Amino acid sequence: MSQPRDSFTTWANAELGLSGARIERELSGGNSNLTRLVVHDDGQLVIRSAPANTISPKAHLGVQREAKFMSALAGHAPVPKVLRWCGDEAVIGQPFALVEHIDGVSITEALPASYDNVASMNSLGLQLASALGDIACAPWEQLGLAELGRPDNFLQRQIERWLSVREQQVTRELPEIARLGSWLLDNIPADGPVGIVHGDYHLDNTLCAHQDARLMAVIDWEMATIGDPLSDLGLLLMFWGPRSVEPPGFAHVQAVSRREDVLPRRDLADAWSRTSGIEPANLNFYLCFAFWRLAAIVEGAYGLYLGGKVDTEYAKGLERDVPALLQEAALAAQGNW
Repeated sequence: MSQPRDSFTTWANAELGLSGARIERELSGGNSNLTRLVVHDDGQLVIRSAPANTISPKAHLGVQREAKFMSALAGHAPVPKVLRWCGDEAVIGQPFALVEHIDGVSITEALPASYDNVASMNSLGLQLASALGDIACAPWEQLGLAELGRPDNFLQRQIERWLSVREQQVTRELPEIARLGSWLLDNIPADGPVGIVHGDYHLDNTLCAHQDARLMAVIDWEMATIGDPLSDLGLLLMFWGPRSVEPPGFAHVQAVSRREDVLPRRDLADAWSRTSGIEPANLNFYLCFAFWRLAAIVEGAYGLYLGGKVDTEYAKGLERDVPALLQEAALAAQGNW
């Protein structure tokens, strides 16, 4: 057996009293970071770490941030339990978080056969919104998260940042980026709330039960920060249900919700409000911001494709995805969502 595995077995026994712990295999799911199954004599756990082939000395910081937010939110929102953060690279070759293993399914384009119906989809949608409401109203300062974000001028800084990036890294003529960016700056809500922001909140970044329509855990917290939690609601709503443009940009995300008789977005917003205690005002702005920000970010990947630096179907598809997202952003600004 390789040295990293031997080191991990020794570490897990010394730190947590786990007997026979070993890294079994890589698991699917997650975004940029690596998820691996750990088996020990009494059960299973999960290791979260930066990709094995990373060359950045700061690549582990996203996983460390994820571990801090999940640890803080235990008891406040449905998150996996974090057993330990290990910054010692000698154990497995890089820093990592050891996390509870949740036997759930990540839902994308189809519900599990045991509950493949619109009633289950609607139930999951309301659970998604309520869980996000719990996250939004969690006492982030008391939970020791104040140093993990800069809530002042959160929206303005986000808009100005991505406007600047797209101005400096032009890939093609997309006048809607500048036009909508200007509209967003002119319409930033003056009294937006402050709370925990997941940063990439939608059904695909959760785990649900195999046999019934039940949300089990919110995962993939590496982008979390302290800011305006209505930006998370805007992101959830933008991917929910029928879309204004067909085919929509990023059609694969939360695709399972695009079916007949699915609850309208307003119902999810109301469920979020009941749980968070926050009035979901200015939703035209927040949906426009969600569509626009995603378009501005991923246009960079399309630039890499045009420059011959990447050659994937995802990057190639951004030729149409980005303009479609901007089209929906413009419609959302007008209240058409």
